[in-house]
Amino acid sequence: MEKKSNFGGPRRPMGPRPRPGQRPGRGGDRRNDPYATNEHIRAREVRLVGDNVEQGIYPIAQALRIAEKQELDLVEISPNAEPPVCRIIDYQKFLYQQKKRQKEQKQKAAKVVVKEIRFGPQTDDHDYNFKLKHAQGFLKEGSKVKAYVFFRGRSILFKEQGEVLLLRFANDLEDLGKVEMMPVLEGKRMSIMLAPLKAAPKKEEKPRQPKKEAQPVSEDDNAPETEVAAEDKE
Repeated sequence: MEKKSNFGGPRRPMGPRPRPGQRPGRGGDRRNDPYATNEHIRAREVRLVGDNVEQGIYPIAQALRIAEKQELDLVEISPNAEPPVCRIIDYQKFLYQQKKRQKEQKQKAAKVVVKEIRFGPQTDDHDYNFKLKHAQGFLKEGSKVKAYVFFRGRSILFKEQGEVLLLRFANDLEDLGKVEMMPVLEGKRMSIMLAPLKAAPKKEEKPRQPKKEAQPVSEDDNAPETEVAAEDKE
């Protein structure tokens, strides 16, 4: 006799069905969710806030009924409060807005670039000037400059000479950068950090008003004015 297959069609995923307005999570794994929602909220009572509810403390069962009635999600936004603070919102839309806000903040954040310049304790003037020009270019483009002197073997005895070199380097770049970290010896390296100076905002030049042309003076205008005094005759 042939064995009958027990397969009776596609199986329904395990777990509770999503309520109206509640979108099922991808893969059913909510461990990576940043917020606890709906039945995953473990508190016995919560504080509801928002414009779409009467704010106050509710038992968790009542808060879930209110969210279900509005076809939205109950989201725990402050789990450490006593009792936890929740909002009734569209959870997927809320996550989308959070990610969008984080992305905008990352784009606005300035990326700090650090350029390194290496010296020896006995760097000659030609090599020094060559590296100084590179540092000037880095600071002009807005990058930080970390200059360091590497001491190899017994050259560590010349650490004072290396410090003088780094201070000279910072002094030659004072018009373009400011010292963020004074020379510090770490192992076999003594380093200094320079940050670019912020360019001063240019003052808007006010438009110059055209000078008034001098009007020609006639001969009559140059003549002195005479006052005629009329004497009253008695």
